[in-house]
Amino acid sequence: MFLPKKVKHRKHHKGRSRGKLQASRKIHISFGSFGLRATTGAWITSRQIEAGRRAITRHLKRGGKLWIRIFPDKPITFHGSENTMGSGKGSVDHYVAVVRPGTIVFEIDGVGKEIATEALTLAGYKLPVRTKIIAKGEL
Repeated sequence: MFLPKKVKHRKHHKGRSRGKLQASRKIHISFGSFGLRATTGAWITSRQIEAGRRAITRHLKRGGKLWIRIFPDKPITFHGSENTMGSGKGSVDHYVAVVRPGTIVFEIDGVGKEIATEALTLAGYKLPVRTKIIAKGEL
């Protein structure tokens, strides 16, 4: 699973949901020929990214190349259910990547259109966002 090697601050604030705000970076295919674009916003955990990666690599067998364009660098804390209020913030439980609508999540190259479409569809099932498969040059 993906984890940051080191972080500047161990625990982050939660932040506000900006679900309707479009992404301004990672919106074009930069490395591969086909990409999986998120059409809704969400927090994607490192486990979900790993599940999508495994689905793609198993479908591609040993052909093609895969790029993962997002990285989970936001720590999410968990406090426990039987703690009293006032006992501080909980410990870090897992990490998430903040994904806005329009962000490219995965990219593939070196395979045909049919295989790439099937592989990215399988990966899209593993993610908590709605996705769309795009080819290089599409917007």
